[in-house]
Amino acid sequence: MARWDLDEADGHIYSGGWLAGGGGTLPVVSPGDGGQVGLAGIADEHDVERAGAHAAQAQVEWSRASYRTRADVLMRAAETLCDIRADVENVLVRESGSLPAKAKHEVDKAIDELIAAAGLVTMSQGDLLPVEDPATLGMARRIPVGVVGVIAPWNAPLMLAMRSVAPAIALGNAVLVKPDVKTAFSGGAVIAHIFERAGLPAGVLHVLPGGAETGEAVVRSPHTNAISFTGSSAAGKRVGEVAGGLLKRVVLELGGNNAFIVLADADLDRAVAGGVGGTFRHQGQICMATGRHLVHESIADEYVERLRVAAEGLRLGDPRTPGTTLGPLITTAQAERVHGIVEEAIAGGARVVHGAAHDGAFYQPTVLDGVTADNAAFRNEIFGPVAPVTRFSTEEEALALANATEYGLSAAIHSRDIARALGFAARLRAGMVALNGQTIYDAAHIPMGGLGASGNGGRHGGHWNLDEFTYWQWVTVPTIQR
Repeated sequence: MARWDLDEADGHIYSGGWLAGGGGTLPVVSPGDGGQVGLAGIADEHDVERAGAHAAQAQVEWSRASYRTRADVLMRAAETLCDIRADVENVLVRESGSLPAKAKHEVDKAIDELIAAAGLVTMSQGDLLPVEDPATLGMARRIPVGVVGVIAPWNAPLMLAMRSVAPAIALGNAVLVKPDVKTAFSGGAVIAHIFERAGLPAGVLHVLPGGAETGEAVVRSPHTNAISFTGSSAAGKRVGEVAGGLLKRVVLELGGNNAFIVLADADLDRAVAGGVGGTFRHQGQICMATGRHLVHESIADEYVERLRVAAEGLRLGDPRTPGTTLGPLITTAQAERVHGIVEEAIAGGARVVHGAAHDGAFYQPTVLDGVTADNAAFRNEIFGPVAPVTRFSTEEEALALANATEYGLSAAIHSRDIARALGFAARLRAGMVALNGQTIYDAAHIPMGGLGASGNGGRHGGHWNLDEFTYWQWVTVPTIQR
């Protein structure tokens, strides 16, 4: 099979056979070296309308395709992504500031999503239910929702878009995917390319890069029946408001300020490893990243010192430079936002153990101690390589601190007493909890999602995708002619 790179599309993003550029074009810039990756054609309201009408028409035929046809397209898409993965990983590194290891992991996850989605087509598509008349067959069956609008973020652009695109297509829907302009290639062009090579019929998938205006046009489009949004809580509230007002189904996977709880009996080696990985992986730009380290006072000094040593050992630089272990944030503006929270935290009494500075988009790995519940570093989702440490004395205090947030996405508990940790987990307000692990963990087959400001309770993954991307239809059939 042929390889793929940006030159195949002259460095532009196309949608449905035309250049989605009614809103002009914007350069996609690498946060690592500042170079231009390519140009993204920005979709305006007219582009969205045209794509939506085309998708609605194409969806009718696609929904009639056999389950084997749909599964075959998904599996061929997975094979294509395997074939071009080296090029895709390179685009992820250039476009999103991913380290090569993170880019590889993201491609692996996207392939998993495609394979898992192929399996959805053979799951039970309904139930037989009793009907008062014994001569009548009653069944509840699943049917596609129609056209799904997928709005994807920049931090893991390929995987987080694919998490919705793949199951939606597998279940007979058409898709409008709006990638963030900063990652329009890895979050859009790559997906369009692999599905085109996989034989997905024209019109079933459209890529519409753009900002908030494009996203709102996708949500408001009369052709979209459901919206799957991954991004910030503030933007998600707006999406939920607009979609709800239009009586559309909406799945919101939003931010997190995730608690990493280290009880007094924890295995400290394992806890530190989990805390370091949870905070510094992909520069902290992950919704499940560890945002608050809650550590028992009896072991806090040693825990903080080990965090300092780990942070000091990280090598900050361009992801393409050998030996780099911490890359840039997505933009200088994002680094300045992170630094603003850190400065406010210091003014509020936090002590700098390491870091707390940046050069452009490159933010130093930072450890803060003495962070209290009213501190900016405790209250905010930082979304950067910052480890705030808060000390506690009792388990009840730790539980109160962990739940003292509007978010409810992910958490981790470290203790040698598994029964104790399970009991603690049952009282946590979080959609996902890891015992003696990281706050960052997901897979294509698990129910991924959160509560409160982290989402509206919808779930991506496994058979839970059926609930998000199909409707129930009740059908009765007379089986005996009278």
